[in-house]
Amino acid sequence: MAKLAVVRVRGVTGIKKPINKALDLLNLKKVNYCTVIEDTPENRGVLFKVKDYVTWGVVDDATLKELISKRGQPNPKKPDHTKPFFKMNPPKKGYGRAGIKQAFKVGGGVGERKEKINDLLKRMF
Repeated sequence: MAKLAVVRVRGVTGIKKPINKALDLLNLKKVNYCTVIEDTPENRGVLFKVKDYVTWGVVDDATLKELISKRGQPNPKKPDHTKPFFKMNPPKKGYGRAGIKQAFKVGGGVGERKEKINDLLKRMF
């Protein structure tokens, strides 16, 4: 099953409570946090709900391995596991030419990126 990398792009100001709850369930509490989830219909529903605040796409195995090795933090409760989120740097050259309030399809930074999420994650290491 494919894995999706989800990155929070926008901050907390003006977010409604159900959307903030969905972001908390995805472990995206702050801007530039990344999490990796399974590509299931339930997760797609949550992503559709928070689509104006995050960007996501299918992450490949090489980028996932690099993400875990560079940004993975050990979980103090389970020593063999990493935390379910990754703290990332802001991306070099930004999220998109139209800013973070526009969809990725029109040159912005939010919404589904498909395979181009790997390029974004490499700029955020």
